[in-house]
Amino acid sequence: MRALAEMTLEELWQLFPIELAEHNPAWFAWYREEKAALLAILGDAVRRIDHIGSTSVSGLLAKPIVDILLQIEAECDPARLKARLLDNGWLLMAEQAAPDLRLDWNKGYTPLGFAARVFHLHVRHVGDWDEPYFRAYIAAHPEAALEYAALKRKLLAEYKYNRDAYTDAKSEFIRTCTAKARTESRDI
Repeated sequence: MRALAEMTLEELWQLFPIELAEHNPAWFAWYREEKAALLAILGDAVRRIDHIGSTSVSGLLAKPIVDILLQIEAECDPARLKARLLDNGWLLMAEQAAPDLRLDWNKGYTPLGFAARVFHLHVRHVGDWDEPYFRAYIAAHPEAALEYAALKRKLLAEYKYNRDAYTDAKSEFIRTCTAKARTESRDI
């Protein structure tokens, strides 16, 4: 069996297609458990940690993948942080150093498909607040949550095996809601 790192993007998309599920209240507990584990292994490197994405909003249709936003100070050593995450079962999927640090990690992806619990970890410097704003807006506006769920269902039919296109197709909706959230509240 080939290792995930040896697979092409197209092979990975076939193995890990977009799936949508009705909200599962257990996702909140999964987040709390993973947050505790991250704090234990990363300690003072963590400045802020948030449950983001659709699994963080009660009642919202979601990919059954818990998204976590981990914010670190600029002084944090990315090499040390990466080593600790790799040693604890996280797989680095994307890395960008400039203009802003962006490390995207996965956990729960196996050569046989998804594990029972799947996570995406987004590491950013402190102040990258878009995801928490979007979460707050969707949670506070049921009509926007319904519109978002309908958009996801539509996009699933088109992009089940193309994660990048699925994500890109949601971007304008997310940017619009995030901008509205920023005008409504400064406290996230």
